[in-house]
Amino acid sequence: MPSSPAAARRSSADDRPSIKKAQGHVPACLVNASVTYVGNDQIYAFGGFDQYTDEVYNHVLKLDLQTLRWELVDNYGDIPGVRMGHTATLYQGDKLIVFGGENEHREYLSDVVIFDIPTSTWSQPEIRGLIPRGRNRHAAVIYEDNLFIIGGVTGEHSVILDSLTYLDLKTWTWSRTWNFTPRFDHTAWVWGGRLWIFGGLGPDMERTTDIWWLDLKDSPSLGIAASQGTVDLPAILSNRMTHDPGSTSSSSPSQQLPGRSGSYAPNSGSVQVRNLNRRKPATPGAVSSLRFQSGPHVPALFSGTHFQAYASGVLLDLITPSETVRTYECNLSLLELDTLRWQRLADGHEIFKPGYRWHYCTVNADGTRAWLLGCDLNAGAGQGASDENHMSEILCIDLERYGLLGNEMGAISPDQRKTLASESEPSCLSGLGADLSAVFDQAPESGSGADFIITANRDDDGDPDAMVDASSSPQSETTFLSPNADTSPPIHVHRIILQLRWPHFKRLYSSRMAEYHANRMHIPEPYSVVRAFLYYLYTDSISGHPEYCSDIINVAGMLVMANLYDMPKLRLLCVNRLSRELDVENAAIVWERAGRTNEEWLMRRAAQFCLAHWGRIVRTDGFKSLSKQSLIELCEVADTEGRIITGSELEMVGVWGTDALGLNRDLKRQQLALGNAGMDEDDYDGEDLEGMEIS
Repeated sequence: MPSSPAAARRSSADDRPSIKKAQGHVPACLVNASVTYVGNDQIYAFGGFDQYTDEVYNHVLKLDLQTLRWELVDNYGDIPGVRMGHTATLYQGDKLIVFGGENEHREYLSDVVIFDIPTSTWSQPEIRGLIPRGRNRHAAVIYEDNLFIIGGVTGEHSVILDSLTYLDLKTWTWSRTWNFTPRFDHTAWVWGGRLWIFGGLGPDMERTTDIWWLDLKDSPSLGIAASQGTVDLPAILSNRMTHDPGSTSSSSPSQQLPGRSGSYAPNSGSVQVRNLNRRKPATPGAVSSLRFQSGPHVPALFSGTHFQAYASGVLLDLITPSETVRTYECNLSLLELDTLRWQRLADGHEIFKPGYRWHYCTVNADGTRAWLLGCDLNAGAGQGASDENHMSEILCIDLERYGLLGNEMGAISPDQRKTLASESEPSCLSGLGADLSAVFDQAPESGSGADFIITANRDDDGDPDAMVDASSSPQSETTFLSPNADTSPPIHVHRIILQLRWPHFKRLYSSRMAEYHANRMHIPEPYSVVRAFLYYLYTDSISGHPEYCSDIINVAGMLVMANLYDMPKLRLLCVNRLSRELDVENAAIVWERAGRTNEEWLMRRAAQFCLAHWGRIVRTDGFKSLSKQSLIELCEVADTEGRIITGSELEMVGVWGTDALGLNRDLKRQQLALGNAGMDEDDYDGEDLEGMEIS
């Protein structure tokens, strides 16, 4: 735990992700280029146009995240023409599938080109089926060897497309085109057997606040329109659409050769042959949508520069600083896809430093790291430095720090495989985990084969100060226990499972210490926490089992044990669940346990929650159970000039604004967020602060 609350507040700024400067062939801050993380610590950028000269490019650039150097890639084969607003999607780990875009003649493209990363070679597959309309600023995602294309802009009058189609990457055959929802500059991903889209702009040219999803399970191939489970789009959309739903392909003059996705001279247009004026059929499968109106954690979707990306079963929304949005107005939020609930992970001052602009965001395939690429607004002031119009700055955000499990762990963890209530199963466990749980804590007489006993402190041993001291070392206490010590009931376990799953136990048992001879071990933690910890060793899960891990307080205790025994996966699972289930009853306990384990982000978040609900927090059993020292430190989290605002005063704020409380500018500055003592003074602007509200 930090030595003082003031030190903890300063650390929020000191712990901001570091910004690194790239060297080499640094590209200009291109507009509508594709920027993709391809693995092996490499980011590839392709195409885009210069915002000052309007020149459109077809360069391939590579950023090595280890050496922090940009280089222009020599590429070979059927090099595509210049383009912007296209998509480049990673396929099979070593290929980029590029679709669409707009060339220098403002012609919309519908070609498919493949960039082989190891050989830097372009190729064009033989395309079959009805080629969709050319477009740019669409969304693309690959799922089960199908490249889905959603929405986009096309035509001389910037028609907004509402289409959904896919390309079978095994046969290189386009599917038919279906009606979905009009959108461009949006994000698409697949999770839980559903195709999701969010963000972007709609027919009214305003940012959207609704999320749409299509159930792919109802029609896996999407090749046969099935009436069962189909939900038509809301009629209200048809009244607002400015797109043309009649045509499934472009009517522009053809410059393509038959059977090719785009056989053209460099810098020429790639357009379609057919001109079919028939309406697109409704999308097979269930189509649903949800609009986010307002809420304490719903990000300001109508303002700021937003980057959105899928990772670990959640949608990330990152608001970055711009000319009209200051650092304190930015934040990193996530949308839980299983509950469709927004959470704020970090405020802007915890991530961003002033004086930078960010243009692109990309996330690794594991969903554990995100990179922002941008420029330094003050770079031109330095001698020999690149000007502010070059993409020389790199900001790496560690998503695991905020409790995100990563795509791989999220896909296999029962804790992250929650689906909608209509599809929930009686048990989260399956396979080996379910089999092992059946013999957990079963006496040997039952035939379970248990050959080891673990005891713990009784749950009613309630000296908080003693608990802190007892948890300071992972050393076993067996040899120091009196034979008549009052311990918990025995927990029957299997040595082989503990040796395989618990490194500390394996070391202890290999050393043939007292536990080896006694077949018994005592862990000086509460019984319910130790039992939940051992259940995790059997099942690899800390999901809300009604008997072993239903109480979030036990999860907070397991976070302590994960820290003591150096178990990073358990630590990540605990931080993930604690951040999702933080509430009035447990916030004080979570704050204390996070401080004990040096989980600074979780500690700050719990402290913010406590201050926001202080009147309720201090009346909970969790708050009253804290040690005297912890109580003092939690109270000192409040700012030195802080004050408690009563309910009647809050009503005055709602009616008369902050002036009704006589709050001056200095107090408003202190309202920004917990930890702003380390913020840069450049982040504040007097006029901007006048318009801020108390949160």
